[in-house]
Amino acid sequence: MSEERFGEFVLVRRHERGHVAELVLDRPKAMNAVSTEMARSIAGACAALGEDRDVRAVVLTSSHERAFCVGADLKERNSFSDADLVRQRPVARAAYTGVLQLPVPAVAAVHGFALGGGCELALSCDVIVADRTAVMGLPEVSVGVIPGGGGTQLLPRRVGAARAAELIFTARRVEAAEAREIGLVDVLVEKGRDREEALALAARIAGNSPVGLRAAKRALRLGHGLDLPAGLEVEDAAWRSVAFSGDRAEGVAAFNEKRRPEWPGE
Repeated sequence: MSEERFGEFVLVRRHERGHVAELVLDRPKAMNAVSTEMARSIAGACAALGEDRDVRAVVLTSSHERAFCVGADLKERNSFSDADLVRQRPVARAAYTGVLQLPVPAVAAVHGFALGGGCELALSCDVIVADRTAVMGLPEVSVGVIPGGGGTQLLPRRVGAARAAELIFTARRVEAAEAREIGLVDVLVEKGRDREEALALAARIAGNSPVGLRAAKRALRLGHGLDLPAGLEVEDAAWRSVAFSGDRAEGVAAFNEKRRPEWPGE
């Protein structure tokens, strides 16, 4: 396993087997509150992972025992002038869109607090694995703002418009069992097993065609919200991008020869 730091607060681990990368939120003294510096590092790590053709799946984890991420660094924000806040906005947005726009499947491993921007980082992933200590929520209206890392758009896509409105307007926190029940969490595991289970899921995903995975994610993301005929056109374009690939030829050959495929990734 190799490790690479992006600034002081973000660590990327590339696991030797399985083509899985782990993006670790590593600001434990602040429960991973996202400062300007940390936001810049998250965006940089995501850009590097997106360009790495050896990576087939990414797992977003935390180094803090009791928190995934508590959201924006409000202590830093308290010192900002209006001009400072304007300057920081594109940096903050780039962190969340960096995760959201990863071209490969992304899995969040959540335990403890995932609030505000922390919840939005999880929502930016394709699958959320959480342990029973997880507490999630978007409390932004309680401090005079709104979710600004994609929450108003991503939460209703997961739990429905009315449920998202209730959660955002009340700013209430959702514990793990309810989060699983309403679809905010996809996989609920026992305490302390979120990272292990997320990495195992990512390894299973990464065993599949890298060309196929990227195209499938593209079709899922671009087609969401479109009417059915338009969505099917998105799917057809994604299918055409893989139909004549080396991965498709290898996959069919491996199936017929009853062996595991060795994906060329092209």
